[in-house]
Amino acid sequence: MEINTKNHWDTIYNTKQSNEVSWTQDVPTVSLEFIRKFKIPKDASIIDIGGGDSKLVDFLLKEGYSNISVLDISDAAILRAKNRLGNDSHKVKWIVTDILDFAPTEKYDVWHDRAAFHFQTDADKIEKYLNIVKHAVNGLVIVGTFSVDGPKKCSGLEIKQYDENGMKEKFEKANFENIECKREDHITPAGAIQNFVFCSFMKERS
Repeated sequence: MEINTKNHWDTIYNTKQSNEVSWTQDVPTVSLEFIRKFKIPKDASIIDIGGGDSKLVDFLLKEGYSNISVLDISDAAILRAKNRLGNDSHKVKWIVTDILDFAPTEKYDVWHDRAAFHFQTDADKIEKYLNIVKHAVNGLVIVGTFSVDGPKKCSGLEIKQYDENGMKEKFEKANFENIECKREDHITPAGAIQNFVFCSFMKERS
């Protein structure tokens, strides 16, 4: 039986605190490092895919970025992020949808995803995801996934692991040129080590 993905994530965010889920980061170090490297203009359009209650948006706001969107499938995750940001929450565009149902109404200069891509486990869903990125992004794509040395599941759901070449192959087919890939050992709140691979890509000019 296929899992109702939205219900699955809403239940998690309604029943677990940030220190009880494996993906929590106090500081999204690698994501910020990649964004800072490209000296992104402060008014650039940035979207965080599967942002949930990730603190990336907090750091981007503090650094003066003024055109930020956060997308997540879970209303509960978005609500948690809004509550954490308080008065600053109105500075963010909040989008509640499954990434595969996302129909962007604007072009993004930066697409960041540390949460959604590796949950696309079959070829059709991967292709659909990449097609959305191809049509939604004019600039930079930053994607972090579980590496081939990382977990095989997350929160009870199957994921697809990647190495650097696997990531390059997928995004280069979607007309993005690879800039850099690096590994990160993420330490979960429970103290476990999860290996991620992060890659950055730039939209190729036709």
